[in-house]
Amino acid sequence: MTANVPAAVHDEHAESPAPQPPITMFGPDFPFPYDDFLAHPAGIGSVPATEHGTEVAVIGGGLSGIIAAYELMKMGLRPVVYEADKIGGRLRTSDFEGCGTDGEGLNAEMGAMRFPPSSTAFQHYVDLVELETRPFPNPLSPDTPSTVVDLKGESHYARTLDDLPEVYHQVMEAWNACLEEGADFSDMQRAIRERDVARIRELWAPLVEKLDNQTFYGFLCDSKAFSSFRHREIFGQVGFGTGGWDTDFPNSILEILRVVYTGADDDHRGIVGGSQQLPERLWEREPAKIVHWPLGTSLSSLHDGRHRPAVTRLSRTAGNRITVTDADGDIRTFKAAVFTAQSWMLLSKIECDDALLPIDHWTAVERTHYMESSKLFVPVDRPFWLDTDEETGRDVMSMTLTDRMTRGTYLLDNGPDKPAVICLSYTWCDDSLKWLPLDANERMEVMLKSLGEIYPKVDIRSHIIGNPLTVSWENEPYFMGAFKANLPGHYRYQRRLFTHFMQDRLPEDKRGLYLAGDDISWTAGWAEGAVQTALNAVWGVMHQFGGTTDPTNPGPGDRYDELAPVELPED
Repeated sequence: MTANVPAAVHDEHAESPAPQPPITMFGPDFPFPYDDFLAHPAGIGSVPATEHGTEVAVIGGGLSGIIAAYELMKMGLRPVVYEADKIGGRLRTSDFEGCGTDGEGLNAEMGAMRFPPSSTAFQHYVDLVELETRPFPNPLSPDTPSTVVDLKGESHYARTLDDLPEVYHQVMEAWNACLEEGADFSDMQRAIRERDVARIRELWAPLVEKLDNQTFYGFLCDSKAFSSFRHREIFGQVGFGTGGWDTDFPNSILEILRVVYTGADDDHRGIVGGSQQLPERLWEREPAKIVHWPLGTSLSSLHDGRHRPAVTRLSRTAGNRITVTDADGDIRTFKAAVFTAQSWMLLSKIECDDALLPIDHWTAVERTHYMESSKLFVPVDRPFWLDTDEETGRDVMSMTLTDRMTRGTYLLDNGPDKPAVICLSYTWCDDSLKWLPLDANERMEVMLKSLGEIYPKVDIRSHIIGNPLTVSWENEPYFMGAFKANLPGHYRYQRRLFTHFMQDRLPEDKRGLYLAGDDISWTAGWAEGAVQTALNAVWGVMHQFGGTTDPTNPGPGDRYDELAPVELPED
C-alpha cells in the first residue's frame, strides 16, 4: 500500500495545476542538498597542494567507503581501502551457478535490491557509471502484473488496490489519517518538495521531542483511525509500499516517518545486472577531472588492482595519528581514517583503543539496534507466473504477501521465455530467525510448501533450473545484521553518530577518525544514507587537511550551524 494521501478531486474544466517539485530524501533531520552539492560545476572541495598524495585510510569497501575513497582521490589524496571480503558491502549481487547456458547472467540481489527515485545523491553515481535501472515489482505497483494477499488462509488476487476487499481500503485510509493527524504528513512533504528548510525544521523539531520515546506500534494505537486491532493486524501484515511492516513495530516511529516523508518506500527501481556494479565501476572509474594524479588514475590503479584486507586493529598513536593493522599483519599510520564498515565491528571484530572515540560515541555505537533479514532465491526456466489459469483467467502466480513462512515473494522477469528468478522469501527479524538454522535447500523446501498452500495448482519445483541462493544478514560475520533501526529513545545516540564528522566540536585527541556508512545516517537501509555520510566524511577530511569548498557550493560542514539536527536535552 502507499503512504500517499489521495489528491483532492478537481473540476474537470479547471486549469491543470503546475507540476510539483519531486520528493527527495532531503531531511528532515539535516536538510542539506547533497544532490545539488554533487552536481555543482565547482566540485565538492579541494585540499592544499602540500597535502596532495597524503594517504587516508578508508575502512570498508561498501558503497559508502568506495564513494568516500573516490571523492578523496579526485581531491588529490591517496585513499587506502581496506575490505574484508569483496567490493560492494550490502550491495551484494550473487550469480547462480550450474544453470547451464540458458542461465547465463542470472543473479540475485542478496542485499539492497530496490531504490527509490527520491534517493537523488545515490542516483548521481548510478548515472555517473551509466547503469540502467528498471521498475521493481513491489506489491500493487504499476509494473507488477498481479499481487496476491494471503492472510489467515484466505487469498485475494489484485491487479490494483481497487481489487482488494473494502477492509484493505479502510486500513489504507487509517494509515493516511494517522500520518496527517500525528505527523503533519502533507505539510512536511510539501516543505520537502519545496526544500523549505525553515518549515521542515519548524515541523520536525516538536515531533522529535514528542515522538522520540514512541514505538511505531504505539503511534498507530494512539490514533483514533487505528482503534481497530483488526486494522492494525492487517496493516502489520500488508503494510504500505513494499509490504508488511509489523517487524518494525518495536522501532522508533521517527524511523518510519523519515521513510514515508521522503518517498523512500515508493516507486522503486532495480539496477539491471545487479547493484554491486555501482561500487565495482566506481573502483575502476578514471575521473575526467582529477587533481594531482595523472589522467587515467582509478582507485584500482592506486591499489595495483587489489584492496587491502580486513582491519584487525585500530589505535591512536603519537601525533593523534590513526594506526591500522590488517589481516596480513601490515601496519600503517594515517593522519585521517574513514570508517564505513558496520559499527559493531568496532566492538567485536576489530581490536580498538578506547581513545578512538569519545565515551558518548562508544555508548551510541554499543546501543545501535540492528534488524535481522533473510532472503532465498531460485533460478527458473521462464516467467511461468504470467501463464493464464484457464479456469479463472488470472495469472497462475503473483507477487505474494502472506502471513505464512515466506512473508514476501517477488517474481523477477527478464523477458518472455528467458530464464528468470524468484525471490521465494524475504523476511525480517523474528521471521528471519525462524529459518536461520536451515541451509539453502532446507529453506527452499519450507518455502515451496508454504507457496504450495497458496498456489496448489502450480508446480514451482518443475521450473527450477539451479541451486538456491540464500543469505541471513544476522549470520554474516562482517555485518551481524541487515541495517540499523533505532529503538525509542535512541535519537540522541543517532545524532552523535551522524554529527561525528563535525570534529571541531570534539576534543583534540578524539579527532581524525570519521564514522560513515548507512547505519550512521538517519536513513539506514537506504543507499542514499551511505552516500550522504560518505560525503560528510569527505568534507571532514578535507577540513582537517586545511581544505575548503568553493564559496558558491558550500558543503555539509559549512552549513552545519544552519541545518544542525534537533538537539534534545540530556538531563
